[in-house]
Order: sequence, then structure tokens, then C-alpha cells
Amino acid sequence: MSAPIINGKQISENIRAKLREEVQELSTQGFKPGLAVVLVGEDPASQVYVRNKEKACVELGYYSEVHRLPGTTSQEDLLALVDKLNRQENIHGILVQLPLPKHIDEKSVIDAISVEKDVDGFHPVNVGNLVIGDDSLLPCTPAGVIELIKETGIELAGKHAVVIGRSNIVGKPVSLLLQRENATVTMCHSRTVNMKELTKQADILVVAIGRANFVDASYVKPGAVVIDVGMNRLETGKLAGDVDFESVKEVSGPITPVPGGVGPMTITMLMQNTLIAAKRLAGLA
Repeated sequence: MSAPIINGKQISENIRAKLREEVQELSTQGFKPGLAVVLVGEDPASQVYVRNKEKACVELGYYSEVHRLPGTTSQEDLLALVDKLNRQENIHGILVQLPLPKHIDEKSVIDAISVEKDVDGFHPVNVGNLVIGDDSLLPCTPAGVIELIKETGIELAGKHAVVIGRSNIVGKPVSLLLQRENATVTMCHSRTVNMKELTKQADILVVAIGRANFVDASYVKPGAVVIDVGMNRLETGKLAGDVDFESVKEVSGPITPVPGGVGPMTITMLMQNTLIAAKRLAGLA
């Protein structure tokens, strides 16, 4: 029997409905959360992401600014814009869309964003707070992963979670968030020699390795929750995750599809971070 599907689109919409209500309530006080997104260059995927963020702001009643800069923009000019947005009172969240052109140092740009407005959760201070368990703005995709797992009703405490992938964007932070929920976490990566032995012990398997259909049913413990963070474009043009969905769903417990699983949650958690940042900056938290 096929596993139950974790409907990220529906879960995302449920969270957005709550955000919309809160923003409407704040608007009666003359207050509106504001998000600024900066896009440098013409990367097609980045353009889609930025349009979706802009659309989400409109739907939820946020103030939105999108700064589209040419790919030739200098690092100095980009940092000057970030500094301006840091000081702009109607902007509570700043997101510089990655990747940036090669002549711009991403770390310098991330470091320049105000910690209080770092709604991507990438600033070293926010990352450090995540590591030590202090309050911080959380990276959007990992935070969305935790929400999806919780929606299955599984008790995370005491469970064995295995994360495939150790990127700074997903693998590392999601492992820290799982530990925060009192799961026992194992991290696998490209150098792991006994990966299947480890993944088959997992009550929860999070896959973020960036290789289409990498995990098949032979990696999965019967009944395990499987979260597929991958988003790969096949030669046919079709989207595929890092998990071979058709084979794994016959073995696993609740599983996320691609598309329609983790993807919708990322922008929703960005919107949630922006509202949190706005309320803190306005003294409403």
C-alpha cells in the first residue's frame, strides 16, 4: 500500500492563512511588515523565486520592494543598497537572492545584512544562535522541513533522524533543528561509506543531496517519514526530487512529493520570518 503524501502546498496555505489574519489585525494599527528582495543578474531560476516572493507579499498584505540589478553591478554598489535597506524603517526583512555573480563575494553581502532583518537566517550571528539553541531567525527551508514532519503527527523526541547532505543552506541547519526537537541525528554525505546501513535505521529521513532520484526503496526503513528537499530538472524538462518517489512510497511512511512538498514551505517560512522580524523591530513581539 502506498504511503500517505505530505501535502506541502496545503500545509503552507494553512500557515499563510494565519499570517494573513495577523497582518490584517496589524494593519488596523497602521502597521505593515515590509520585505525587500534584491536580485542581481538574469538567472532564470532566481527570477522565478523572486516573482513568487513578490506575489506572496501581495497576497498576504505585506509591503514589498524588489530591486532588480544588472549582472554587472559592483560589490560596492550592492553593499550600498544593503546598507540603505538596513536603515529603511518600513523594511523589516532583507533577502539577497543567491547565487550572486562570481565577481561578488556572497559572504560579504550576507554579513552586511542587519541581523534583525536577516529573514533568510544566513547571517553568522543567526547561524551561531541556531547552533547554541538561542532564539534566532531560522533558515527558511530547514524550518519548513520541521513543520512538515510535525504535521505527520510523529513525536520527534527520541527518534533517529538521518540527514543526507551537509550544505550550509539545508543539511547542517536541519540537523540542528532536529536536535532541538530532541531527535538523535546522523548526517550522511558524499564521503559516507555505509550510507544504506545508516539510512535504513532512520525513523525520519531528510534527503538534500542534489542528485535526482538518488534514494530508492533500498535506502528506506519501512514506515519511515521521508522528506525530499531535492529539486532537479531532468533532461525531459520534468522536475524530480532526490528521492525516487515511485519506489520509496511503497515502503515508507508519510512522504513529500516533488513538486508540492518542501518547495511551497520555503517562501511561507520566509513570510513568517518577515512578520516575526517586523514585530520585533516595532516592539510588538
